[in-house]
Order: sequence, then C-alpha cells, then structure tokens
Amino acid sequence: MPEILTIIPSRMNAKRLPGKPLLKIQGISIINHVYRRALEADIGEVYVATEDQEIFDSVTNNGGKCIITGKHHKTGTDRIFEAFTMLKDKNADYILNLQGDEPLINPNDVKKFSKKIIESQLEMGTLASKIELDSKYKDENIVKIKTEKELNFDNISLAIDFFRKKESYEKANIYHHIGIYLYKTNVLKKIVSLKQTEKEKKLRLEQLRALENNVKIYSALAKFSPIGIDTKEDYKKVKNLLETKNI
Repeated sequence: MPEILTIIPSRMNAKRLPGKPLLKIQGISIINHVYRRALEADIGEVYVATEDQEIFDSVTNNGGKCIITGKHHKTGTDRIFEAFTMLKDKNADYILNLQGDEPLINPNDVKKFSKKIIESQLEMGTLASKIELDSKYKDENIVKIKTEKELNFDNISLAIDFFRKKESYEKANIYHHIGIYLYKTNVLKKIVSLKQTEKEKKLRLEQLRALENNVKIYSALAKFSPIGIDTKEDYKKVKNLLETKNI
C-alpha cells in the first residue's frame, strides 16, 4: 500500500474569523479536533503545518506533531508543500491535505476516499457531498464542485469546475465541495510551482490553480457533509453539534 502523509495547514490570521484554530469546543481547540479526526482515519502519520507559535504550542502540548513554516504562503497548498520538504525522512507517495477548519470531517469518509483514489491510480482527488437544501446553492460560503458524471458512493468522477455562486445553473452533478485533497507528491510539487491564476485569487479557491493548468482532479462522494468553520455562525453550529450530539 502506498504511503500517505497527512498535513493540515492552519493559521491564526483567517480573514473572516481570525484566531479560529484555537477557538475551543468541549475544551479542545478546533485544530486539535481536526488532528484527532485525521488520526482516527488511520491512513498514516499526521502533521499540522503553521506559521503561528500559538498553534504549534496547542498541537504539541496535546501530543500532536506540528511544523513551523514561513509566513509568506498565499494558500494552504503552498504551506503543506514546504512542510513536506522539511520532513526529509518521510518517503510519502501521497500527501493528504486536510483543511484545519473541518472538525466534523468523518474519518471513515477520509479513509474510503483515499483508498478509492489510490486504487484507481489517480494523481489528485477530492471529496464532495450532496446538497440537501436549495438555499445552499447560492450560499457563497459553501464551495460547490461540478462533476462530469453523477456521483454515488461507489464511483468517482472528473471535476469540471469549482465555484461559490452562479446566478443560474442546472443542479445536475453539482455538489458541496469538502476541503480535502489527496495528491501524488510529484503533482503537489507541480501545483506549487505554478503561478496563482486570476480566477483562483478572485474566488479564493486554490484548487482552480490545478484545474486551470490541466491537472485532473477526481471526486468521490462522502456519506457525511461536514460544516467547515468560516464564520462565527459556523462556529456556533459546530460547537452545538459536538457538545449536544457528541458527533
């Protein structure tokens, strides 16, 4: 089985919710919730990559592994690549990029997704989930992915586009994009060597750099649709779910 190294990019200076990695739920910081979920997926070693000493201290004081990177990175993808280059003794075949604001990510979804991408010998993959409410199609905080074919729990399909909002479109093959990527290490290296595209910068969607440079991204369907924490309202929702339902 190919070696997978999970790296979680995290920083304090998020534009919409500064300091969110260290906001606490059940007495545990958000970044440590994500770290624990990554460990539960049981697919390989897990590291957090950050530019902030406060995050490093939070992770390591809770028994986790963390790497301090430079402060110049424009995206999480660039940050995890630097972290990977610092781990010179790790011979990973694939890098799993798990977003640091997804404390509800389902470990089983992560495990099954990784297995599908690797068994299909694909260079890059991501996760999606069904959109249940019509209102979410126009919610700019929810990133959408459009795939070539309809997704089910057994197949995978090529991603055609990623976007936040469109004034008019059909709902066919449009899903909620979940912030997780699996790349072959050479593909990650290629992506970070490319310049940011105008569309990537405008929409704040780093996956568009790969897509617009003909790197094929395939998507699998997750059984659970996690809530990413981008705003105070998201934080309150996730906090309530974890504290009352023990998800």
